[in-house]
Amino acid sequence: MRRASVAIRGEQIVAVGQEADLPDAERRIDASGKVVMPGVVDPHVHVDEVPENRAGTMPAETAAAALGGVTTFIDFAFQGGDRRIADESKDLLDGIEHKRSKADQSYVDYGLHGVLHREDPETFEELGPAIDMGVTSFKMFMSNYEVGISNGFMIEAFEELADHDAVAAMHTEDPSICDALTAKLQREGKGASTHYPDSRPDYCEAMAAEDAVRAAVEHGVKYYGVHTTCRDSAEVIRQFQADQSTVRAETCTHYTALDRSAYATKGNLPIIAPPLRTEDDQDAMFEYLDDGTLTVVSTDHSVYHEKYKHTDDWWDAPFGANSLQYSLPVFHEVAVNQRDHSLPFLVRVLCTNPAQTFGMPRKGTLEPGTDADVVVFDPSSGGVISAEDNASNSTFSIYEGMDVSGSVEKTFVRGELVVDDGSVVAETGTGEFVERDLPDWSP
Repeated sequence: MRRASVAIRGEQIVAVGQEADLPDAERRIDASGKVVMPGVVDPHVHVDEVPENRAGTMPAETAAAALGGVTTFIDFAFQGGDRRIADESKDLLDGIEHKRSKADQSYVDYGLHGVLHREDPETFEELGPAIDMGVTSFKMFMSNYEVGISNGFMIEAFEELADHDAVAAMHTEDPSICDALTAKLQREGKGASTHYPDSRPDYCEAMAAEDAVRAAVEHGVKYYGVHTTCRDSAEVIRQFQADQSTVRAETCTHYTALDRSAYATKGNLPIIAPPLRTEDDQDAMFEYLDDGTLTVVSTDHSVYHEKYKHTDDWWDAPFGANSLQYSLPVFHEVAVNQRDHSLPFLVRVLCTNPAQTFGMPRKGTLEPGTDADVVVFDPSSGGVISAEDNASNSTFSIYEGMDVSGSVEKTFVRGELVVDDGSVVAETGTGEFVERDLPDWSP
C-alpha cells in the first residue's frame, strides 16, 4: 500500500505513481484520505428471476454490486436455458446465451460459471463450446438440491474438465445426511430457525469436501471449493493442498461476520446453505485465509422475495441471502477494524485472487494496462446498515443493524463513473460480458 495517483485513459489504467510524473489529465478526482483500490471481483453470485420466489434482476442486482464496489462478478448458467432446469429442450449453451443477453441491463462486468447437473454423456459435449464462449469453470452440487449430482457423475466430470484444463467448482454437503437430519428435525417438530444449522452440520460439509477433493486430486482437475464455512472443512482443503496448483477454496463474507446466533434474532432471513456456524468457525475462516488455505472471500449473493422467507418452519424457507452491496464495508469492518488485517490482505482476497483464480488478468489490480475498474472507499464514512438502502430487489439484509465504519464513495467500471457519492449515476449497459481465459494456477 502506498500514496500514489492513478491515471486512466479510456477504459484502461495507463500509469500509477506520483501525480507530477503522470500524464496531464482532463479531469482530476481528489481521493485524499480515501482508499483507492481495484474493483471487487465476486466469483459467486446468483442473479435469477425464476422460479417465482427469486427476485434477482440484472439492473437491480448490478446496481447493488456497483454501490458495494463490485465491478465484476461471476453468475451461473444452467442446463435448461434459465433456472427452469426441467426444460429438456435447452442445454447449457442456451443457458450461457440467456445470461449473456442481459449485458445491456448491467451496470458492471460479469462472467459465468456453467452448472452441470444432467447426468448424461451429452453434458460433456457442451464443455468445449462453453469454454470457447469464455465460460471456463463449471459448478456441481454435492447436495440434496434439485441439481444435486452423484459421486459417479462427479468423477466423470472431473476427468473431462481435467482434459479441458477447466476449473471444477464444488458445493459440498453430503445429501443423505442433510436429508436424514432434516427428516429427524421435522419428526421432532423443530421448525424454529435456531434448529436449522443442526440439519446441515459441519461434519456433513467436511465429509463431502473430502470425497470431492480426494477425487479431484486423483483426476488432476483444478478444484475450487465454494463457500467453506467451518474449521473441519477448511482443514480437509489444507490437507490436500500442496501448493494451490490444483486445490483452492473460498469462504463468504457472512461466514466471517455472523455466527449461528443470528438465527435467534433474524429468524429465517439468514437461512443459507451451508448454515452459519460457530464463533470458533468464524475464527477458523481467518486462520485459513491467513495461511493461504482459503484465498477468496465471495458473497454467494442470492435474491429472494422476502415473503417466501417468512414461514412457520425453517424447512419451507428458501436458502439464500443478498450481500453484494454490503460485502466490502462488512468485510472491511470485521477483517481490518476488528481483527487488524491489512488493506492489502483485503484487496488480495476480494479482488486480486478471485480474478487470477478464474482467468481474468485484466481485473482485480491497478496495474497499468489493465481495466480501469477502480473503487474509492472511504474508511471513515460508514454507518448502520439498513435494508431501506438496498438497491437489490431483496427487501431485507442479514447485516441489518450492523455498524460499519467505511463506505464506497465512487465506483468506476472500465473508466466510466458508475457510482458517485453513494448513488448510481450511469446507465444500464455500462457492464459487459467477460469471456474468461482458462486460468493458470501454476505456483
